[in-house]
Amino acid sequence: MSLDSSSTTAHQSSLGLKVGQGRRVTQSSASESRMARVVFLHPDLGIGGAERLVVDAAVALKSRGCSVQIWTAHYDPTHCFTETLDPDLPVVCVGDWLPTSVCGSLHALCAYVRMIYVTLYLVFLSGIEYDVIFCDQVSVCIPVLRLSRHRKKVLFYCHFPDQLLTQRRSAIKRLYRAPIDWLEERTTGMADMILVNSQFTAGVFRETFHSLRGVQTDVLYPSLNTSTFDQWSSDTESLAGLLPEGNSCLFLSLNRYERKKNLGLALEALASLRSSLSSDLSAGVHLVVAGGYDERVTENVRHYTELKQLAAQLHLDNCVTFLRSPSDEVKVALLRGSTAVLYTPSREHFGIVPVEAMYCGCPVIAVNSGGPLESVADGETGFLCEPTAQAFSSAMERLVREPRLRRDMSQAGRRRVQEKFSLQAFSDQLHGNIVTLSQ
Repeated sequence: MSLDSSSTTAHQSSLGLKVGQGRRVTQSSASESRMARVVFLHPDLGIGGAERLVVDAAVALKSRGCSVQIWTAHYDPTHCFTETLDPDLPVVCVGDWLPTSVCGSLHALCAYVRMIYVTLYLVFLSGIEYDVIFCDQVSVCIPVLRLSRHRKKVLFYCHFPDQLLTQRRSAIKRLYRAPIDWLEERTTGMADMILVNSQFTAGVFRETFHSLRGVQTDVLYPSLNTSTFDQWSSDTESLAGLLPEGNSCLFLSLNRYERKKNLGLALEALASLRSSLSSDLSAGVHLVVAGGYDERVTENVRHYTELKQLAAQLHLDNCVTFLRSPSDEVKVALLRGSTAVLYTPSREHFGIVPVEAMYCGCPVIAVNSGGPLESVADGETGFLCEPTAQAFSSAMERLVREPRLRRDMSQAGRRRVQEKFSLQAFSDQLHGNIVTLSQ
């Protein structure tokens, strides 16, 4: 049998399943049936870094002849990566009617319930045949997959332990998270293969999941699908009307509107930079704060407002532009036209933004911890700094005053991505993992 099955749509109205626009589930040919059949399970197929990796992985396996589907609890064709609009890359959305929170709380519990629902539907109602399940972020679906009569192999990709992404300021929160943390560790260990996105994450994985210290975790660096960037022309017409004129030095912060991304550091660094430059130079400096924004996510809405207020307090109203969920074309134009990307999260598990920036010839100024230690070559493709406004400001000032340094870093960054983070290397390793599991 093929991975695709017409029974996928049999229970749409009763169980809340919907297939992405323009998608049709079809019967594969006999030759395709011999290919590895892979199903991706992902909680929310938006436009974040984890989603970028899932989409790239699906595209990479499809290019190697695998039959691929992506199953998710949320998918919006108007808020997604363009590759998912391809009718040949089926995206199946199940159970989006289930709540994502209860009175603004219990996000983790709701995510677990939603993914368990998706997995139950896949195993018992879809009729789909598959060889390997690729799941990430939510590992609680792994024991549900074990309920299948014909046990299939599971590959779990760990972006970062979920329990480290939330704070426990109260006893109630600690009590609430205790069973969830236990489940995360226990169910992650049930996977047949575990991949992580960096050496940094591999170390954190061992430190966090004590019972899994003996489990092998291989590093699969996120890749860059360069064709997505190459398809856009090098001009900046797509920025027309978005930015004020007369900017000779553009800095860019590109991250989701979340507090853990520390976006306020970019604003504070800009204020520090402007105070150290002459009036002539500071007049041409501008910062764009752009990133994923979802009105369904309370934190996105609130943090956007907080950043606007901070910009006003720092008297930056005229030299900062906020963009929410920019298109791929706008994002690429910003990366190509910026003096540097300011990458402000601390202990970021990997972070694809620095890689995207370097490929576009844009130097990166990042915090000297986590994934950027492996992606950014300090002093060669950018600067790794302490997470302070002064440290970031000093690096920014060097690039403002030294155009030659900026050009050298631009060229070095593109070379580094081509050598270390190519889609070919990513595809080869992932396909090898899938073949190993499907045998």
